[in-house]
Amino acid sequence: MAGGALVAGGLVGWGAYAAVGGSAGGEGAAKPVGRSSPSASVSADGKAAAPLKGKIVVIDPGHNTGNFRHTAEINRQVDVGNGRKECDTTGTSTDDGYAEARFTLDVAHRLRALLERQGATVRLTHDEGGPDWGPCVDERAAIGNKAHADAAISIHADGAPAGDRGFHVILPGAVHAGGADTRPIVGPSRDLGERVASDFRRTTGEPPSNYIGHGTALDTRTDLGGLNLSTVPKVFIECGNMRDTKDAALLTSGTWRQKAARGMSEGIVSFLRES
Repeated sequence: MAGGALVAGGLVGWGAYAAVGGSAGGEGAAKPVGRSSPSASVSADGKAAAPLKGKIVVIDPGHNTGNFRHTAEINRQVDVGNGRKECDTTGTSTDDGYAEARFTLDVAHRLRALLERQGATVRLTHDEGGPDWGPCVDERAAIGNKAHADAAISIHADGAPAGDRGFHVILPGAVHAGGADTRPIVGPSRDLGERVASDFRRTTGEPPSNYIGHGTALDTRTDLGGLNLSTVPKVFIECGNMRDTKDAALLTSGTWRQKAARGMSEGIVSFLRES
């Protein structure tokens, strides 16, 4: 299994990220959030407050841009508690070839910047310069567990048929089998997911999924290793459907990806301030 180390928030500079093309459709790569960001509060003495100081957030950018070159490795079966699943998958892409793995890493960088401005310690499960593939789904969960994260989020975009559109947040269901026991995190993960869904919808304008969740933008699953094996509050978010032209136009927009990151950030901040 390639690389199990945590990726500290400050290891990859924005210049390095831009150099490897973290954008699509001619838009700029993720950039540091400006000083006037509404998510950053200011104290009476003029210094930026740090309401999340002491909090740890783990961001899991779904898939890996190198996965397609390592099919044997990612197809290896791993234990997810109540069964076995592939180590990882390649993810999907838009019809124009913008890969889900590029999208998830771009949004992860934007989200990291927003959360760090709030004082949080942020770690990624993988980053540029890291493993050529993976990590496996069980390792992604383990990274959040070992960090004792106060919250964890796995970022994705869906590959459903055209016409299916909208976002949804995936919550862990109750699993108590093998090495999995999600019972302690089901409640707090739902709280986290509801806050993320509400703020994501408000900030991005993206509608709730019209094909999963019956309009609630929430889905509960017990077959995802990244959730089954988590011991910390964790959710997945499918930000939209890459195979739908309307959603694809948003997902390939750097401006919209910044809104997506802000929506996630505000939901996470709300959750952590109450926890």
